[in-house]
Amino acid sequence: MSHTHAVLHDPRGILEAELPLDRAPHEALVTAVLAWKDPDLAPRDYEQIALQLTGHARAVAADVRRLAAALPKNDGRGAFAEVILREADGRLSAPLQGTARCVQNRARLVQALYTRLDRLTEPAPAAR
Repeated sequence: MSHTHAVLHDPRGILEAELPLDRAPHEALVTAVLAWKDPDLAPRDYEQIALQLTGHARAVAADVRRLAAALPKNDGRGAFAEVILREADGRLSAPLQGTARCVQNRARLVQALYTRLDRLTEPAPAAR
């Protein structure tokens, strides 16, 4: 039996934009991580959780970036999105550490990105 697979090249992220985020389990993970008081995990366990949150933060940031780019230039929500995206880029470029603090920082980032994503998907406020 022959096993083959195809490598998919999607440099513009078209397929990624079509896939919905698996939000509920990641929000549950964020809630659990932020509730930690004095966890006692091995450094490699912290690293694995941080990797999971980092990957998801990148996916949420991509959605925020895509939605913000589609907004009219005079929509202030785009400016706020740019602020959180710059912060996310900086925080995601920091190396992972096998600590609870690192994991909690990644969880806070996912939480902030979801807050911004939700604001971008709400109808635009009426002009006054």
